[in-house]
Amino acid sequence: MDAVGSSMTRSALAGRALHHWRFHELLPIEPDSAAFAWPVGCTPIIEAARLASWAGVSRLRLKDDSRNPTASFKDRASSVGVLHALQQGAGTIACASTGNAASSLAGFGAMGGLPAVIFVPERAPEPKVAQLLMFGADVRRVRGNYAQAYDLCTAECDRYGWYNRNCAINPFLIEGKKTCGLEIAEQTGCDLPEWVVVSVGDGCTIAGIVKGLVQMQELGFVDRVPRVLGVQASGMAPIAEAFKTGDLPREYEGKTFADSIDVPVPRNWRKAVAAVGETDGAYVCVSDAQIMEAMKSAGALAGVFAEPAAAAAVAGVKQAVAEGIFDERSDALAVITGSGLKDIASVIRIVDEPAEVDPLES
Repeated sequence: MDAVGSSMTRSALAGRALHHWRFHELLPIEPDSAAFAWPVGCTPIIEAARLASWAGVSRLRLKDDSRNPTASFKDRASSVGVLHALQQGAGTIACASTGNAASSLAGFGAMGGLPAVIFVPERAPEPKVAQLLMFGADVRRVRGNYAQAYDLCTAECDRYGWYNRNCAINPFLIEGKKTCGLEIAEQTGCDLPEWVVVSVGDGCTIAGIVKGLVQMQELGFVDRVPRVLGVQASGMAPIAEAFKTGDLPREYEGKTFADSIDVPVPRNWRKAVAAVGETDGAYVCVSDAQIMEAMKSAGALAGVFAEPAAAAAVAGVKQAVAEGIFDERSDALAVITGSGLKDIASVIRIVDEPAEVDPLES
């Protein structure tokens, strides 16, 4: 960190291109001019005053990671994973995913010329599957859930010697995810939020964001680390339960329509629990109905089209007020992890039909 601090200064960052490779000293890869041209990161932070009123807080900002190349937060991890795989001489890269990590890996594999094999559960939304097929990936739809897709992917990686992109066993991917925390600290350094709010599935994303925030404090870019609120769906909340009890529930059963956080066996639950605890944070759970309401409100009140898992973070802000964790003076920043265009079927379920009108008479 001393070496990083000598070169990654405020003045140095001011002269660098606006992508997450600007933090290359903190990433475990060798600099690569071709890969550093891949566009990812430095997504905008949007003031959402009307959405703050809806949620019951004084201020709410949205870090909109749907602006990444394949429209999700997972581009941060996949870009670093693909570059590391290439630098390790890998011939094929693989992952299991409910959708976003899959399309992200396929997209960056295409940019880097690295073949990608993707294992998706049978409930993966069609728009996400279509996207990764368009990127030329070898897609395997598993007749089962995410946990079964993950197990099959692991076995096939072991069998064929593929580079395994899965965050649960590949620490290089969390290094990519931490760039969101690095950016939040850089972008809001003089105006840090009190809370950063993140939806939680496997646990990798929230752990990565906290790591980035902590490292920016260590480097002196910020004087404190915001508290972090993890949000799970009430129908799929094993990590929220583990945060209370200290252990993951065995044989957890549940379900949520928010496919990106529909993870019954979270592989990085320990990191997710520890990261939130480290910031004196908390967890809340929100129902599918609350997520649907948050999707509509984020769109109508802030102009942000969030997929269900992303909207869960917004719903979590309102739920935190209801539980007394936040109040009307709270200042929060929610991470929008993916675009609503990723899951049009879910969107169609919750919006009204358009009004039918006649054309002008000729």
